[in-house]
Amino acid sequence: MSEQVLNTVSFAGRAASSSQFKALYTEGMSLVEETAAYLDGPGRAASKVLPRVATVLYAAESMRLTTRLMQMASWLLLQRAVNNGEMSYDQVLAEKNKVRLDGFNVDRMAPGWGDLPEAFRDLVERSLRLQNRVALLDREIYRPQEAIVPDNENSVRAQLDLLRTAFKGA
Repeated sequence: MSEQVLNTVSFAGRAASSSQFKALYTEGMSLVEETAAYLDGPGRAASKVLPRVATVLYAAESMRLTTRLMQMASWLLLQRAVNNGEMSYDQVLAEKNKVRLDGFNVDRMAPGWGDLPEAFRDLVERSLRLQNRVALLDREIYRPQEAIVPDNENSVRAQLDLLRTAFKGA
């Protein structure tokens, strides 16, 4: 039985170069700037009056927050570069391997979490939501785009047959 490659339309690839990506890019870069301004200003002042446990947690979480945002900013800049034709897809793939979009979760039950400034916790939460959106888009764009189907099988017909079988007993 011979096999053929099924050509599919990459909606994620189109979304990555669309106005939705531009909005995501703007949101990500704005969050980086907002976080930097907070950590250098009001956050610095707020951290000086926290209880000891919260002070240590604040220091650790600010490092995680900064790292998370820098990783996302790197991904967004790489995607913008490929969208603008400044880098090839292969160049981006090579650089993208250096970017981590997971593993920066937060322990909201950690001692001192409730003592952290609300504005800081808000930045952490927003960064986590953005990280999840970027990671999802990354998986959609960079997953293997080829699906192998047997030559003699019509995939629409196969899906219809599966539906008929599923509803035959109902």
